[in-house]
Amino acid sequence: MFWLRGDQKKEKPKNLPPLDPEVLSVFVPPFISKDDIQVINTSSNLNKSKRRSFRKKKERPKIENVKSLHGDQKAADTEEITVPKDIDLIGLPQLCFPGGLYLASESKEDHIHFLVFTDVCGNRTYGVVAQYYQPMQDGCISSNGQDQWESVQTGKTLGCFVPFAICVISRYPYFNALKDCLSCLLVQLRPFKNFDVDEHIKEFAAKLFLIPSPPPGPLHLVFNMKPLQIIIPSREDPDSPIIDLDLHLPLLCFKPEQVLQIMTCILTEQRIVFFSSDWALLTLVAECFMLYLHPLQWQHTFVPILSRQMLDFVMAPTSFLMGCHTDHFEEVSMEAEDLILINIDNGDITHSKTPEEEPEIPDVPAQAAETFIKRVESLQLHYDLELCHLGASTDLGELQMRRRAWQQKLNSEVQQTALQLIVNIFREVKDHLNYEHRVFNSEEFLKTRAMGDQPFYKKVLETYMFHSFLKARLNRKMDAFARLELSTQSEEDRLNVMFNSPRRLTVEKMASKRFNPQYVISRRMVISMPNLQDIQLPEGPTRISSLRRLETGPVKMPSKSVTTFKIPEIHFPLVCQCVQSYYADFFNHLSKAINTLPPDNSALLARYFYLRGLISLMQGKLLNALSDFQNLDKTDLRIFPTDLVRKIVETMPPSERSQADRKPELKKLISRVMEKQREIMKIDDHVKKFELPKTHMQLEDFVKRIQESGIVKDIDTIHRLFDALTVGHQKQIDPETFRDFYNYWKETEAEAQEVNLPPTVIEHLDKNECVYKLSCSVKTNYGVGKIALTQKRLFLLTEGGRPGYVQIAAFRDIEDVKSTTVAFLVLRIPTLRIKTISKKEVFEANLKTECDLWYLIVKEMWAGKKMADDHKDPQYIQQALTNILLMDAVVGALQSSKTIYAASKLSYFDRMKNEVPMMVPKTTSETLKHKINPSAGEMFPQAIDVLLYTPGQLDPSERPVSAHPKLWCALNEGKVVVFDASTWSIQQHCFKMGSSKLTCMVMVEQSQVWIGSQDSFIYIINTHSMSCNKQLNDHRSDVTDIIVEKKNGIPSEAYSCSSDGTVIAWNISSLKVNRAFQLPCQNLTSVKLHNDLLWCCTGSCILVVSAHEFRLQMKIEHNLKDVCSCVLCFQLFPEVLNLNLWASYSGSSDLYIWNTRDLASTPQMIHLQDCSEITCMIKVKNQMWIGSRGRSQGKIKGKIYVVSAEKKTVEKELVGHADTVKALCSAEDRYVLSGSGKEEGKIAIWKVE
Repeated sequence: MFWLRGDQKKEKPKNLPPLDPEVLSVFVPPFISKDDIQVINTSSNLNKSKRRSFRKKKERPKIENVKSLHGDQKAADTEEITVPKDIDLIGLPQLCFPGGLYLASESKEDHIHFLVFTDVCGNRTYGVVAQYYQPMQDGCISSNGQDQWESVQTGKTLGCFVPFAICVISRYPYFNALKDCLSCLLVQLRPFKNFDVDEHIKEFAAKLFLIPSPPPGPLHLVFNMKPLQIIIPSREDPDSPIIDLDLHLPLLCFKPEQVLQIMTCILTEQRIVFFSSDWALLTLVAECFMLYLHPLQWQHTFVPILSRQMLDFVMAPTSFLMGCHTDHFEEVSMEAEDLILINIDNGDITHSKTPEEEPEIPDVPAQAAETFIKRVESLQLHYDLELCHLGASTDLGELQMRRRAWQQKLNSEVQQTALQLIVNIFREVKDHLNYEHRVFNSEEFLKTRAMGDQPFYKKVLETYMFHSFLKARLNRKMDAFARLELSTQSEEDRLNVMFNSPRRLTVEKMASKRFNPQYVISRRMVISMPNLQDIQLPEGPTRISSLRRLETGPVKMPSKSVTTFKIPEIHFPLVCQCVQSYYADFFNHLSKAINTLPPDNSALLARYFYLRGLISLMQGKLLNALSDFQNLDKTDLRIFPTDLVRKIVETMPPSERSQADRKPELKKLISRVMEKQREIMKIDDHVKKFELPKTHMQLEDFVKRIQESGIVKDIDTIHRLFDALTVGHQKQIDPETFRDFYNYWKETEAEAQEVNLPPTVIEHLDKNECVYKLSCSVKTNYGVGKIALTQKRLFLLTEGGRPGYVQIAAFRDIEDVKSTTVAFLVLRIPTLRIKTISKKEVFEANLKTECDLWYLIVKEMWAGKKMADDHKDPQYIQQALTNILLMDAVVGALQSSKTIYAASKLSYFDRMKNEVPMMVPKTTSETLKHKINPSAGEMFPQAIDVLLYTPGQLDPSERPVSAHPKLWCALNEGKVVVFDASTWSIQQHCFKMGSSKLTCMVMVEQSQVWIGSQDSFIYIINTHSMSCNKQLNDHRSDVTDIIVEKKNGIPSEAYSCSSDGTVIAWNISSLKVNRAFQLPCQNLTSVKLHNDLLWCCTGSCILVVSAHEFRLQMKIEHNLKDVCSCVLCFQLFPEVLNLNLWASYSGSSDLYIWNTRDLASTPQMIHLQDCSEITCMIKVKNQMWIGSRGRSQGKIKGKIYVVSAEKKTVEKELVGHADTVKALCSAEDRYVLSGSGKEEGKIAIWKVE
């Protein structure tokens, strides 16, 4: 904190000369003596550079001229001055009095303005300055009883007032809170006429220093600063900025169109200068625009207030955002070139003089701008209108709280409106990213923009701000942008994640030329899983970004409750005992709040634990602090202060470190924090722009280049493309061939966007169909026209007076395709013949030179459609479409005699049909309903380790899509993909739960999904926010299983087990350990609960223990002569009088069934044909579904056996996977879902009879 003398007056009063400001006092923490510091705590190790409060000792200067107010210090009287880093003591007085320092002939109102300081690393510090006036007494201004200066005039007392300033410096932008604090201080200083205010200012500074900053979330801190109650607001979440100002200020100063212009200037990183006659407005308006951009961040110079001595800063050649008084408008506009000049007072936006013609500010993309303007116009920006219907309040506190509540609501609406603008501008950037190689294809992105929007994007794409935004997208950062983008995705967008097909214009978009949400597949408001027969998935969902129609209605913000916590009073004088008493009171208040809060309010509990950890740290109780921070694992992991905990650990005395290591939970915490630091250092943060290759490519480099280009990601497809492009050559591709292929692909894609079918044709097609290829005009037996191919059919676009539609064939109806020739005079004309099941007449088309290519294309689509129908997997159609478009590009690029042979290398499905029988067994075909691919968009298929189905829940506070049932799929390295089970579209593409294999998932209650991992953690997903905010870390080895005990249908306890034999019973609401038990084994793989008994599979045996006492009841060991391996999986199957135990053994194809009443008897055995090993099993109705691994023709295959529990016989053998069945789950006993290994990586959905 700084105390200065100065003034804000614009004009010099007569006879009173301009003066230079000086710093009178600087107050920096800590505010107690060195002796007290040593007594208080050992936490000073965390702050290596100790600072003291001090006042600059001044010698009375010998003034020769009244114009000089600054004095020289006596070295002997001056203690060593320590100033907060990044604060310039020479420049600060100028910023505290930016308009210059003048004596006033009469007292003036107190003024407050705001400062922002930026260091070389871009870190910002904030200042709030209060100016006030004191009269000059007896010809001098006294400070601590010493004359500071005297008038050199005729001995008469000057009747004038001297300005002073108090500046509070903070790491956080608490503009309103500090403004209120300084307002209270000024009230307290008014009675002091002798200027002896040092101690009062010091106490004020000390009090502010002892107030902690609240952690992110729903808790604000309140403390008393008479006569006001000061609120320190928290940020909404860890990635959000602190907002403690009125976000609607720019909307009062500028029209919405001008706000968009200013945001464009910032997004394109112009050299910007704000002007106002109000110094406070300069900073507040500039800060508002910074907050409008969130999560994008301004990367350049940011100086919202320039004093008159700093005006030459505007000559800087780089991008900047600065602010000046309107008095300097003419000077700045004349002296500096290429500046954007923004006058806050009158709303004008102009340019300074330019050497050439005036540059244009590009317009924000039209649809995004239209949405923003409509939403701004719907906001209620005037508080007076809010008060019209309210009664008058006589309570100052009530008035303050009422105004604050209104402002908080408005801030949320403004923030959401601005965020929606940013999302609408940059939503489709992700479609042109390659995450694996961290490439952004800017040229292709620009081509998809509307012509009027391209000038904007061309400028923005070159900025540092956008580059940082790209890094965050490539890192899959789940920030405010990602959350809003995900929550406002259309069903079409979700399906596009699954079907990575080439971009084409849908029939619907051809008809409307604008995206309209009402035509998208309806989002079902369901509680249970729908009948799969009712769901019609589009076979070729596509996206054309420039046609998206944006929502323009008012912003609907979910109400978020905020709690306030009253900080205890701070007593003075500030000595060790008072500080310790304050910390003790604070600690006790927090402990009381923690003990009285219900355990299900984990969000608030987390904030209390965080604050109590900080207080323990200040008290020097490091182990207590670590324990409180560790509690954040079970309450809200997002606010865990990793850097602070690491600093505690690094500076912890050896004695305390050894105590921490003796506590397993703290030892694990320390290990995790230090390991995380090493992981952060390994993060790859580069971004590349896609460029065509300049050297020859071998296969590996070609794969990388094709993936970077965005044409196709699948490795096997790229290998086939490589073979096609290298036919007749050595196995490498030259840059020219790659360029020709790439350009032909992109030109074809661009031409396809221009296809515009007449309404008479569109009415015959489905709305989601796309035209993927058009032939030249050809003669056919149906007339003259062009053959058009969609993902569903072939049709003839007839030519003549009125273009018409003639159906050629749906791919599923094709019976035969032939390429032949017909005689015409002396010529033989290549002809394509297509025979269909439904028509007697064979379609013939004289395709001439195109005939061979169309023959390959139609056969590939025919085979792909048949395979998609047989396997109930629509992704095969997408793959076939990609194959035929690659064929087309290969033929167009190579232009040689071997092009057709080269293109045939890409006929994957046609070759499979000829080489491998595609017949799916009847039982499998009847039972299999659908297939989905959670690895869509990845380079390789990924194994499905665990599956979980959760039923839908109607919650009025959530989005409709949140009410849908979900399918959770655990892939490798801690990834989880979530499907909307009502439409089988991907709802959340990728959660990341650590980096280890996930072993089990269970829905513990409606709002929680628990996921066990090999890293020994249990991750807890909030199903409403779809985020992982909690984790349980009490296990010491791989978590292998989690089950839930229900009483009267309500979850009461959860049990988890780990491979080292530990079983833990959890309180679901508080996440506390109810009981823990160590089994005498080292290979605990799974656990089941029945009649208060836990059945624990340990590999060599099954142990049965009581659930509440963990007392061993029995030990079941197999004594089978033919089996010498361990138990792989087991299930309990209750019957009318008996409880049967079903088990399988590693390496065995036999299923064993025991009656648990007579375990000594030989178990019943069921042999499974064509099975190498049973991998998983689940009970569904009166059946046991068994997943297995087997071999067929030398290849691994996955087979599912449906066994009747009553007859103990195999009822069905289902062949649905090309790899081991690794996971099974039931969906309401109506469907069974199976997941396969990494060779296939797909999920099959089976109907339960």
